[in-house]
Amino acid sequence: MSDLTVTALLIAALFLILASGVWIGLTLSGVAWIGMQLFSARPAGDAMALTIWGSASSWTLTALPLFIWMGEILFRTRLSQDMFKGLAPWMQWLPGRLLHVNVIGCAIFAAVSGSSAATCATIGKMSLPELARRGYPHEMSIGSLAGAGTLGLLIPPSIIMIVYGVTADVSIAELFIAGIIPGILLALLFSGYILLWAWRNPGLVPPRDPALPLAAKLRESRSLIPVVLLIAAVLGSIYSGVATATEAAAIGVVGALILSGVQGSLSWATFRESLLGGTRLYCMIALILAGAAFLTLSMGYIGLPRHLAEWIGSLGLTRLELIVALTIFYAILGCFLDGISMVVLTMGVIMPTVQAAGIDPLWFG
Repeated sequence: MSDLTVTALLIAALFLILASGVWIGLTLSGVAWIGMQLFSARPAGDAMALTIWGSASSWTLTALPLFIWMGEILFRTRLSQDMFKGLAPWMQWLPGRLLHVNVIGCAIFAAVSGSSAATCATIGKMSLPELARRGYPHEMSIGSLAGAGTLGLLIPPSIIMIVYGVTADVSIAELFIAGIIPGILLALLFSGYILLWAWRNPGLVPPRDPALPLAAKLRESRSLIPVVLLIAAVLGSIYSGVATATEAAAIGVVGALILSGVQGSLSWATFRESLLGGTRLYCMIALILAGAAFLTLSMGYIGLPRHLAEWIGSLGLTRLELIVALTIFYAILGCFLDGISMVVLTMGVIMPTVQAAGIDPLWFG
């Protein structure tokens, strides 16, 4: 049977199982099982057990539940309100004014939560009512929040970076370092768009608040100190070499608990809710990662990644053309799957192709 036929059958099985409502992790395992049973001599049961255990017991992956828990703890604090209070006085002179709080607030919260969903939810519950009360256009309020919320994908400690690092065997600490400048550039682009929009639509921007003296601005900014210290503790420990990503995640959890306790928002109920919320989210991701690891092994035995890499190599694409093609591919795939699912679903096939083209996996991530 040709590679094209095998690929078509497995893709059909994948979408058929997904369409039936089966969880993504179980779907990946099911497709891997089908592939190994039909197109490989290796016993599927033994391979599945060893692969799933190996992926679940990875020490590197330990950072993931800790960063998720840290984000869940901070989601239940007054951090978002404090950030708005501290940032708002400094945004009044910019065209677009408080709309920039969405962007900067998301960038700051992304640096302590690692999750785009948590970033959007936390900043949104604080900024949207306040922006609506002050008369900012609803479309720009929602749009700036939705766009800036994606900064959680780039700005460390990004959860999806940890997933990519585990699946592609790339250093998570190096990924974190590599994500800082792109994350800042993306935040500047969002703010730049707000500036341009405000310049073209001055009548839609509410008037600025009464000017505050510098001393008052600095006094309001004191509420930013805890989150800045938490960011410095987590990221600084990684970049200075004092701690690994996993150890920094533990530092972040302790710091988040201290911050929550100081604010008075830490109770047994919130502690339990954050722990259960983090556990549920991590179990979902871990199941997907386990299925993806088994699927990667199955594809390796079938030989599809190698054949795909050889086929793409025969096309004579330049690195730029390959990157453009993959960008379009992921843009289309993103209409149907979330980021983590896309990474774990495609890395087993895409990564050999990327490496064969001479593209650095760290840069590609």
